Amino acid sequence: MDNELPASLAAAWGLRTRPGKGPKPGLTLDRIVAAGVRVAATEGLGAVSMGRVATELGAATMSLYRYVTAKNELLDLMVDAAIGPPPDAPPGEDWREGLLYFARAHLGILRRQPWIVRVPITTPPLTPNQVAWMDFGLATLAGTSLEEHEKLSTIMTLSGITRNWALLTADITAAAQASGTTADEAMLTYGQLLGKLVDPLRFPAIGRLLATGILDMPDEVPDTDFEFGLARVLDGIATLIDRRASGTRAPNCQ
Repeated sequence: MDNELPASLAAAWGLRTRPGKGPKPGLTLDRIVAAGVRVAATEGLGAVSMGRVATELGAATMSLYRYVTAKNELLDLMVDAAIGPPPDAPPGEDWREGLLYFARAHLGILRRQPWIVRVPITTPPLTPNQVAWMDFGLATLAGTSLEEHEKLSTIMTLSGITRNWALLTADITAAAQASGTTADEAMLTYGQLLGKLVDPLRFPAIGRLLATGILDMPDEVPDTDFEFGLARVLDGIATLIDRRASGTRAPNCQ
């Protein structure tokens, strides 16, 4: 098995500063990555290609390959640059508040750079900022009774919930904008259509939902569903921690 680091990954960690021998090049890995982020932010992820990034830099396409061997490497480095380092956690917070802060900060980044959720996840975190975020999340749980693999599972679960919510709301917003409306208006329209289509005798659970009128009202608090799901996951983690503290063990707990 070849464990040699890809040149771009080594450079991202400061383990390699130049792509090879020869005269000092005009390009740098940081410039290439920054150009890719600009293209993704302004034109969408679909516009990102080695050729388009080279054009953004006023360089030849082949010159980029001295720094990144493939587009997927460039995308990984773009994501790392776009998410940046994790924020400093407010002092004095317990693990639950710390994880809420972690998830909300992550969602904020994905909202500012929505193209990130379009990049396929092909490996666990390997780039500097992604590793720093993982460390931030794990450190939040340092004072709990969770085992190390449980801390990692917790961070993976919260990250997945956050990424899924960012993707879902980005899709809804994009579709609404394409039809000349807003996400809130689109969801209100959905409730109205559902009311016309659904026979409550055939779909009694949906009928009860519609009868509450909840789908006829915009969310007064942004990301209500996200916050609800996040809180329920943290409730489960809290239950596990409490059981450990009391000396009991959850059923089927490994």
